[in-house]
Amino acid sequence: MDDIPAADPATVFADHRELLFSIVYNMLGTVSDTEDVLQETWLSWAGRDLSTIRNVRAYLVRVAVNQALAHQSALRRRKESYLGPWLPEPLITGPDATGPDATGPAVRAESVSIAMLVVLETLTPLERAVFVLHEVFAYQHTEIAAMLDRSPAAIRQLAHRAREHVRARRPRVRIDRRTHQEVTERFIAAAFGGDLARLLEMLAPDVTLWSDGGGKSAAGGPRPVHGRDRVARTLVSTARVTADVDLRYRQVNGDPSVVIFARDAPFAVMVLDLDAADEQVRDVYVVSNPDKLTALSRPDPG
Repeated sequence: MDDIPAADPATVFADHRELLFSIVYNMLGTVSDTEDVLQETWLSWAGRDLSTIRNVRAYLVRVAVNQALAHQSALRRRKESYLGPWLPEPLITGPDATGPDATGPAVRAESVSIAMLVVLETLTPLERAVFVLHEVFAYQHTEIAAMLDRSPAAIRQLAHRAREHVRARRPRVRIDRRTHQEVTERFIAAAFGGDLARLLEMLAPDVTLWSDGGGKSAAGGPRPVHGRDRVARTLVSTARVTADVDLRYRQVNGDPSVVIFARDAPFAVMVLDLDAADEQVRDVYVVSNPDKLTALSRPDPG
């Protein structure tokens, strides 16, 4: 045995929990399903004799990854019957994360943007697993092959397909965080200030608004809204009917974003996807389904 610590199973599992959460969340995009997978992983782990496991981390990651893959079919069925656009559940990350929505350093370090998670939704479950493990967590193809019980050649083929698919939909250049924060603040000021002209200047011509309310929020929409004029008018009209809101700027999945509170309860999370070339907004992601906001804490005073 090369890495068995002198500790009880609960302590060993806790030491790896942040890594497991980050991997599984990036595979599934929901906190509740991720927690279910981690619970199943813990049950598998707690029932094992530690002395029979040569590599604790490899064992736990393998169990978690395969449990996540097993959850994909049920998750896919829920998405097929979902009302309106489905978006990943937002995670508050970075130094602003406090309270029950705070995430650990491993999750913060390996967080994948909402925009990237949306692209990963278009991969097959196996392609997504390989992409997350290889591109985000730097696992070698041979290690992934052992986890998924596939040949290294098959894993390399999956990795190539996933990488090309993502590359065709996402630029490799990511806008710097300070610029992203400044654009987000100006955008929110224009939307909630009813400044239609300023919004039109900031939106790309082919911008899309994705509003995930799950049929449970007035801010949600039945389908994506396309085009600069329609998106701007939709945002202004929605902001106009949303009274007494408290806007808090936070990092969501690693990107500067805004969390909107109404009467001290989380109402929506808005994340902008920017074009690195001209800093225009090409996608607006709004998550207002209350089921996806339960992990968000109340706004701090001031």
